[in-house]
Amino acid sequence: METTRTTLVVGGTSGIGLAAARQRAARGDTVHVASRDPAKVTDSALVAHRLDGNDPTAVAALAASLAPIDALVVTLSGSDGVGPLADLDLAVLRRAFEAKFWPTLTVLQAALPHLAEQASITLVGAISAHAAMPGTAGIGALNAAVESLVRPLAVELAPRRVNAVSPGLVDTPWWDALPDQARTDYFAAAAAGLPVRHVSSADEVAGAVVLAATNTSMTGTIIEVDGGARFVQL
Repeated sequence: METTRTTLVVGGTSGIGLAAARQRAARGDTVHVASRDPAKVTDSALVAHRLDGNDPTAVAALAASLAPIDALVVTLSGSDGVGPLADLDLAVLRRAFEAKFWPTLTVLQAALPHLAEQASITLVGAISAHAAMPGTAGIGALNAAVESLVRPLAVELAPRRVNAVSPGLVDTPWWDALPDQARTDYFAAAAAGLPVRHVSSADEVAGAVVLAATNTSMTGTIIEVDGGARFVQL
């Protein structure tokens, strides 16, 4: 008899994380979403939890209550650290690492004892880790730090699988700070320059997250879902 798989998505209250959680639930998983603001999760198919990813005790307690966890998805967002090196505020960049890299590492370490033997771990970085885009040295270093965990941990934590998804420009609430018209205009200009001629949706990127979590031969892999952004200058 097939048993229901347990998925934990940390940082899944919007955008890629929420889309991935919904797609996992649609596959029949029991999906738990953990974030600082669980009230944002209104989908009845998901179980929401309040969690600060920088709190290892809280992470371990939640993971223990759900164990064994079959799929762990860590998709923490960070927008700080953008700008040319000459003007880059290093204090802001440090805060960006505190918001994304350190909680990612904290979640991995604290949840590890509570993962199933054949569990999958999927991280979310960004294409700024690979593309040569001026003004992204800081945020690119942040996402490269997240993605650099993948290959060594794929070997160290085997037979658990470790992968990452590296999205490019994605239409998510990450862009909500822009006025509507400015956002529309920027997306239109960017789409015209992308090889695929459109800006990615959260569901498209989440599909790669689900692939990484479900393909049992995939480990140590970083899936680039950027519409070809790394090949062009946007």
